Amino acid sequence: MSLYSQPLADAICAMLAEGKSLRAICRLMGLPESTVRGWALEHPEFAAQSVRARELGCDALADEAIEIADTPLEGVEVTESTGGPNAGTSTKRGDMLGHRRLQIDTRLRLIGKWSQRYGDKTTTELTGPNGGPVQLAAAMTDEQLLAIAAGGKAPT
Repeated sequence: MSLYSQPLADAICAMLAEGKSLRAICRLMGLPESTVRGWALEHPEFAAQSVRARELGCDALADEAIEIADTPLEGVEVTESTGGPNAGTSTKRGDMLGHRRLQIDTRLRLIGKWSQRYGDKTTTELTGPNGGPVQLAAAMTDEQLLAIAAGGKAPT
């Protein structure tokens, strides 16, 4: 039995648009993730709505990445050493740069995969010798192809 309803779909999509993961949304709502993914297959309107919401969620995650980058996060790093003259525990207070870098990188990688607008654009260009146009060889005759297929050399 499917629990699908438009108000529930709207609530899920609202959270997707805020940049929340589907896993976190399902956990919060007590729904199996597989059920919600199945709804996208069964209900085309939900599939389209969730795609639009995910795109808005990418914008939210990009904004969040900027906010994380612009906001220092103070923390404590604890180091323990055993043996030797410096045995013991030392603490160091400071900005948690490594943690913030990981948060930003994770968000940027996800939105790069989820959204064409944020993904790296790659192009492939073919050129001929010295950057000129690609030269196409003349087509082979049936006789030449049969000779090659028989294990021989193509007649010229």
